[in-house]
Amino acid sequence: MTERSHPPRLVDVAKAAGVSLATASRALTGSTGVSAEVAAHVQAVASQVGYVPNSHARALAGGQASMVGLIVHDVGDPYFGEIARGVLRETESRGYMALISQTQRDPSAELARLRALRAHRVTSIVLAGSGYVEAATEADIATEVRSFTAAGGRVAVIGRHHLPVDAVLPDNAAGGSTLMHHLLDLGHRRLGVLGGPANLTTVEDRLAGLRAALAAAGLDWRSFPVVHGDFTREGGAAATARLMRAHPDLTAVVALNDPMAVGALSWLLNNGRRVPGEISVAGFDDVPVARDVYPALTTIRLPMVEMGKQALELVLKPPASRPRRRRTSHELVVRASTAPPPP
Repeated sequence: MTERSHPPRLVDVAKAAGVSLATASRALTGSTGVSAEVAAHVQAVASQVGYVPNSHARALAGGQASMVGLIVHDVGDPYFGEIARGVLRETESRGYMALISQTQRDPSAELARLRALRAHRVTSIVLAGSGYVEAATEADIATEVRSFTAAGGRVAVIGRHHLPVDAVLPDNAAGGSTLMHHLLDLGHRRLGVLGGPANLTTVEDRLAGLRAALAAAGLDWRSFPVVHGDFTREGGAAATARLMRAHPDLTAVVALNDPMAVGALSWLLNNGRRVPGEISVAGFDDVPVARDVYPALTTIRLPMVEMGKQALELVLKPPASRPRRRRTSHELVVRASTAPPPP
């Protein structure tokens, strides 16, 4: 018997099970008109021959191909708002609709959202938000993604390293290095870091950039305090309180996203600290509010809208032989929240 040159098809299942093509299709999709015994027999044969239903083709036939799923960590985070804007701008121009859900950085919620979108026969999914330092944390997500793509679905991610699909990768490490070089060039040597959740690869990548800049300047990373907290304004304020109480002589605070930096500004100003006269504050991402707070925030600009657009373009392309990677640029935006340290 010659080896098949193509994956098992529905016609192969029907032939092996001794039923018509229509019966095999009804048995595998749960349609009426097939007895439980016949359905069980066909399903067992399908499993034996390794047949994977092509959900993508079924969805095309059912009219769901015009729906794109977008999963983000937090719809209230301006970073994801800008990414969503890029995705929505592109879906509208192409005649698609987007179904948006959030996970609050919970891997089990991400898995549930992926499965829910599959159940709704969505064939293209953009998963936006950091991956996890421990690849095992998202092992179930990776398995679900592989199953989905094997069945004809398409997935693209933003800011994830470990998933075997097309990805848009923000310039996090280089951006962290640029930001730290800016503060060092101003003369700061007593710096603290507001680090965000320690289990996220985005945090680790940005910290790696900070470390690289300090090493290039001949400084020991271990002498610079890092306090982790939620990637929110409230998380930034709480982390700043802990940082400043332990290290009141700091002349600069680096937050690894802008909401944390806004929280740092709020706490410092409410506690009588002059920014940037006594202490500088810098953020990351350049979300819209960064230019509107007082003092306006020095930060690293990422092309967030473009990132969403690129991810949507990737997920609507036919799959390539290997996952594609799109790496972004970054830009230092110097505003009023940073200045040389006091003499």
